[in-house]
Amino acid sequence: MAVIPPARARSAAVAAVLAAALSTVPGGPAHAFTGVNHEEITRAALPWEPLTLTAMADARDGAVNANDHRPYFDVGPLHCDNADYLAPRYAPGYPRTRDEATTELLACIRTSVARFRNAVRAADGLVDADGTVRAGQSDLSSPCTWDEKAERAKCAVLEQLGRGWHQIEDFYSHSNWSDRAAPGPIGLDNPPGLERKDHAPFLDIRRYSAMKDADWTRGAREHIPADLATGCYTDFDSTGVKPADCDGRVSHNRALNKDTPASARSKTGDNFRRATAGATAEITRQWNNFKAELLTAYPDHGRGERMVCALVHDDPATACS
Repeated sequence: MAVIPPARARSAAVAAVLAAALSTVPGGPAHAFTGVNHEEITRAALPWEPLTLTAMADARDGAVNANDHRPYFDVGPLHCDNADYLAPRYAPGYPRTRDEATTELLACIRTSVARFRNAVRAADGLVDADGTVRAGQSDLSSPCTWDEKAERAKCAVLEQLGRGWHQIEDFYSHSNWSDRAAPGPIGLDNPPGLERKDHAPFLDIRRYSAMKDADWTRGAREHIPADLATGCYTDFDSTGVKPADCDGRVSHNRALNKDTPASARSKTGDNFRRATAGATAEITRQWNNFKAELLTAYPDHGRGERMVCALVHDDPATACS
């Protein structure tokens, strides 16, 4: 029997996990913002009509919550997990380097870039070449199924956007970007808080979608603060490693997540509100950027405008005629 080199084995494991994440999946538990939190954030961010907004945002069946079903649930980059790091001044000999943490965050961003590109391509099916909305492709009279299979164009666009936005919302919950540390020493259970109120500049998904991955990842690294971290979680990271536990690392569960108001990190100041406000503003930005991309990518016969109209209205064939 041939011996598989460790690096190749890890690569094969990652490939298998990501392949599984593109298959039909049953429901599963959440380790992100709860489905209700994702729903509230997404509804607050998007000025869409009710049926379409529910298809995207619903706490259990919405596209934005599809990544919280297995096997997507078990893939760290789909939740911006495992970009944990503590500088030597806080934790000498921390088991992850700054570069390893950054690599995990970039893997998370890369999944959203891929989904953005997919959504732009899928939008082409919403409208005929002459700019007429295709009624059968934009109808939501029956529920969409978030199973990565070809169906109505509107369902395909919503799925790609929802699966790309999920981890962006999670970033604000799972990282120390916007929050504050608790009073007392900084360490494994109390990492520093960056207290940022701005959009994360390395979540410039639209701009990255037009670039080669090697180019945008190089640029994104320059915008990632030295003390930025997301929590370690027992799912697969981008190298195919699934830790048995997060002992000795900044933990998602113990130290950093703001998935509910009851989590430890949420109880410091207004950290939960900061996370939800940041995620809401971010999804508004992402939607506005997606609209702008459709207008740029499909300028002929007003196709891009009709695509945007078809995505926000419940009866596009009438509203966008």
